[in-house]
Amino acid sequence: MTVCDQTPAWAALEQHWAADIQSLDLSAAFAQDGDRLAALSQQAPLVFADLSKNLIRPATESLLRQLAGECGVQAWRDATFAGETVNTTEDRAAMHWLLRTPADGGLLAASPIAQHWSATVREALAEVHATLDTMLALAEQVRRDTAITDVVHIGIGGSHLGPEVVVQALEDWHDAGKCLHFVSNVDGHELGHVLRRVRAESTLFIVASKSFGTAETMLNAHSARAWFLAQGGSTDAARPLSIARHFVALTTQVEAAARFGITRTLGFWDWVGGRYSLWSAIGLPVAVAIGAERFRALLQGAHAMDAHFLLAPDAANLPLRLGLLDVWYRNFAGAPSRCIAPYSHGLRRLTAYLQQLEMESNGKQVTRAGEALAVPTAPIVWGEPGTNGQHAFFQMLHQGQDLIPVEFIALRHGGKYLGEHHESLVVNAIAQAQALMLGRGGAAPERRCPGNRPSTFLLLEQLDPASLGALIALYEHRVFVSGAVWGINSFDQWGVELGKQLAGDLQSRQESGQWWGVDASTRGLMQRLLGE
Repeated sequence: MTVCDQTPAWAALEQHWAADIQSLDLSAAFAQDGDRLAALSQQAPLVFADLSKNLIRPATESLLRQLAGECGVQAWRDATFAGETVNTTEDRAAMHWLLRTPADGGLLAASPIAQHWSATVREALAEVHATLDTMLALAEQVRRDTAITDVVHIGIGGSHLGPEVVVQALEDWHDAGKCLHFVSNVDGHELGHVLRRVRAESTLFIVASKSFGTAETMLNAHSARAWFLAQGGSTDAARPLSIARHFVALTTQVEAAARFGITRTLGFWDWVGGRYSLWSAIGLPVAVAIGAERFRALLQGAHAMDAHFLLAPDAANLPLRLGLLDVWYRNFAGAPSRCIAPYSHGLRRLTAYLQQLEMESNGKQVTRAGEALAVPTAPIVWGEPGTNGQHAFFQMLHQGQDLIPVEFIALRHGGKYLGEHHESLVVNAIAQAQALMLGRGGAAPERRCPGNRPSTFLLLEQLDPASLGALIALYEHRVFVSGAVWGINSFDQWGVELGKQLAGDLQSRQESGQWWGVDASTRGLMQRLLGE
């Protein structure tokens, strides 16, 4: 494989930054180029992107596309959509895109790649739709069940963050009269606070764990089970207040779920990574909240972005453009982080979701071939919803010493809450982007803002299921693009696995009292926190 920083395009981009961009003045660039906005913005499926306030010129994007070609990004993308083994360290495909593909191939059907899908891919697509139909039927059954007023979802990582962010984002579309709660933290306070607000006879618990063995999820699940039984619940499936009626498992381990007492299970596949799983049966709480038809609209929006990523020409391919822009800032502009500023209350948890998506996917230091990378990869992703962030960390964005690209996300239509609230929200977003670019001079030193701070503006017509699906898929694909440039495997997470293993080892040592070989600091903390 080609190492990114050894390509001709990489050297050309380094020279381009030093000669043409490092001294670029964004305000002057707009004054000199009347076509800058048109050249550096575009409409993609359900998402409009304005890239014109970034520290780039059209020539920058041309060089970045050259880099993508030299690093095999497009070939790696095509291999992903062909169902090939792109998760090399785990010997798996990464076919999360298949979870939102219509049974007939939809918008992908006309592509040469889809026309040559293997029998394995076609069989997987049929299984996807059989499971989807079953999941949506169960969701509709729960929605019709007036005895169920609360749904408690127990998971962690991707099986938690994805459904939570979508359920929150689509609050205006909830219509089943159910209150949804999400529990992920192994800190018992989170589960305890939820259980104080619900009643056993009117609560459905959803346990989401592919292996039905994730330590944090199963500890919470067993605690919820114990509470349920203490409230008069039963292990006898024939009784109305039974685990069989009030618990559902999203897992591939049907036998383990049955030993727990759960008889209703929905599964998914080993090619579905946790942070890409909300489109699968893991999306059950989403379907309960918004219904089958709207869940399918969520999938349709994501599918439209999938087709755009696969089929759009490079110069007008928004996931490609954004992913390459991320590489540009990380490796050539020296920006260690990126700020996400969604000007939407519904997207208040989006940054947490994107932290996992990007930092777990691309926080790597070796290539797929196991070779050490000489350049940094994933930036730190952080942020808060606007306008709250304006009164917190935006001070640093305007007057701090670090280059931090900012990503604004705004809605043209604010849903139920229109009028002056939405107008003020949008005006604030636009003003902040303008202020970052223009800055302020001619004042006392403490009032001066240097300006020339880059930002991207993403615009949705409204926060509906289809638009949200397209937005999330857009982020999935841009993370893939930057990972492919760096030549890393964006689909494994061995660093996460290390922490799990060590936690299990320490738990065993605490129970046995055997501390030989454990460093003094770790042993001292264990004794101080858990010793008598």
